[in-house]
Amino acid sequence: MIVSYLQRFRARARTLAVAASLVLASSALAQPSPPTTLAQQRDAFRAAYAAAQGGGNWRALSQGLASYPLYPYLEAAALQHDIRTASAAQVDAYLQRHGDMIPAEDLRKAELGWLAQQQDWKGFLHFYQPGLGDALACDALQAKVAQGGKLDFEGDLASLWQQTRLPSACDPVLATAAAQGMLTPARVWDRIERAADAGQSSTITQSAAWLTGNDASEARRIARALRAPATLLEQADILADTARNREAVSRALARLARSDSAQAQTEWRSLSHRFKFDQVDRDRVLAALALYNAVDGGPDAVRQLADLPASAQTDATREWRVRAAVAKGDWKAAEAAIEALTPDEVQHDEWRYWQARIAQKLGHATTAADDYDALARETTFYGFLAADRANLPYSICPQTVATDPASLQQVEKDPGLVRAFEFYALGMLPNARREWNRAFARLAPDQQRQAAALAASRGWVDRAVFAFGRSGDLRYYALRFPLADKDRVLTAARNAGIDPSWAFAIIRAETAWQPDAQSGADARGLMQLLPGTAQQVARRNDLPYDGSASLYDPAINIPLGTQYLADLAARFNGSPWLASAAYNAGPGNAQRWVDAHGNLDPEAFILTIPFNETRDYVTRVLSFATIYGWRLHGEPIPVSSRLPAIGTPYDPPADPPRKPVVCRAAPASSAAAATPGKTAP
Repeated sequence: MIVSYLQRFRARARTLAVAASLVLASSALAQPSPPTTLAQQRDAFRAAYAAAQGGGNWRALSQGLASYPLYPYLEAAALQHDIRTASAAQVDAYLQRHGDMIPAEDLRKAELGWLAQQQDWKGFLHFYQPGLGDALACDALQAKVAQGGKLDFEGDLASLWQQTRLPSACDPVLATAAAQGMLTPARVWDRIERAADAGQSSTITQSAAWLTGNDASEARRIARALRAPATLLEQADILADTARNREAVSRALARLARSDSAQAQTEWRSLSHRFKFDQVDRDRVLAALALYNAVDGGPDAVRQLADLPASAQTDATREWRVRAAVAKGDWKAAEAAIEALTPDEVQHDEWRYWQARIAQKLGHATTAADDYDALARETTFYGFLAADRANLPYSICPQTVATDPASLQQVEKDPGLVRAFEFYALGMLPNARREWNRAFARLAPDQQRQAAALAASRGWVDRAVFAFGRSGDLRYYALRFPLADKDRVLTAARNAGIDPSWAFAIIRAETAWQPDAQSGADARGLMQLLPGTAQQVARRNDLPYDGSASLYDPAINIPLGTQYLADLAARFNGSPWLASAAYNAGPGNAQRWVDAHGNLDPEAFILTIPFNETRDYVTRVLSFATIYGWRLHGEPIPVSSRLPAIGTPYDPPADPPRKPVVCRAAPASSAAAATPGKTAP
């Protein structure tokens, strides 16, 4: 059962208030009794930690906690709060006692940040250790210079220089390097090229300041090509035909193709005669034009991709050649496109499926049947789809983690994991994950399996999901696809009128069961709802919602998320696969794709979804829904039954036909290739 921050906070708010008041009130009041039970220790730690972070009297609140595993966090939090006034001796003393712990690392960083701000470089060098991040590494170089040292490019700057984006703390060091003559034009242009490939226009603009004359102007032009390609191309007619200007124009054309492939084609027809592009620049433009013309469903996409010179071809152009041919229904062209894939590419289950499907379309029944049979051994979307095509059972070969008492005992006693589990029990999930990740990385593989299973048994289910996804132990299905909060999901799905397996799959794909997840776009909680969307869904359906913070509460998030999923399905005739695409990319994008390609069958439509993330998301959700159907019922509904044609009403039957499940293990040599990383965690 997942318990949110809100639930834990509300349950203990009154206890913590009383504990804090006993200390912060007048000195005449009696001190609180030392905690004796674990529950009392946890309450006391919460109160003391809040006091330490806020500059309060944490020591009085922490009486009796000296043996509590999280006790070292209290002094570190207090020292960080008072970092401006804490003495170096106090910080040193703490680091000596707890130097290998996470709070010690945080305290060290805080002390270093303050010393750098004060330009106390001698003190800074006393506390500095390598490996604390680029900003502090640059501060350390600044300290070296301030102490009379000289920079050495290979020893001090080479690794930083390879990065295409650096924090502002590195600016003074780079300025010093420039003043010492280290940033030669060759080195600067090397950085500019890497930044341009990474799309970092701000790094190019910064680098241009270390060039002079025409070199600086040409560098700024390359930055403008990335930042405002249409503007750069408007000025192309007055640019001299130099190597750097040709690079700027070619990069602008490639960047414009992403947003307006037709306009980029028009510009290219003119500028290809205006500039003497070399092979690198020409390949850059031709590849982008062909690729984004295909992504946009433009005319003659198959021929344009097929005609690319070998030097211009990439994995993306080869794969979109297949997609464009399938979308067009040109099966001979699709066959040629499949044959043009690299040996590594063609091993992915997506292309193995389409190789079989294309063979079937061309009447090669025996080849198709053999290919379907081999692929149907895989526990992926395309493996399930191949099984449906060949009328075969699904292949799922579950494993369980055998208890190893010796390893389990070591895991349970590991200090880092003890702290991780204690933070989890307190609902302090970011701290819990930090402790877990550090401790878990130090374990032997057999201990890692025991730790992941132990975490799941204690309700911390996302740890096993990530552990086995990263390790490649993909057959621990019960741990990788937990039925967490089962009753709540089943009830919410029933109330929303959707298949619970689909709801479980969405949660699994969105957050892998991390209730406090928050995206860069501010989507929150298990089902990653935006606050505005959640508010609208709550208002329309009379569901509970108490502001954005309440989305971290599964009791709020799951009913809202399942209802939003149902609303999206209703918008697309009940279609679960289209609603899944809309859930990821937004209903506007999904509708735009339907308007443009609504004539395609679902498999071809999914193959040609323009967004890589959404295309992978839809196939992941559908495969996860199948696995959850197996977990819930023993036999899932066929994945193909979740793929109604666009415009065809879909209403999940009350008693659907189900697929038998057996274990038809794939050969070891093909398992890794057929189960690419996009199916994990």
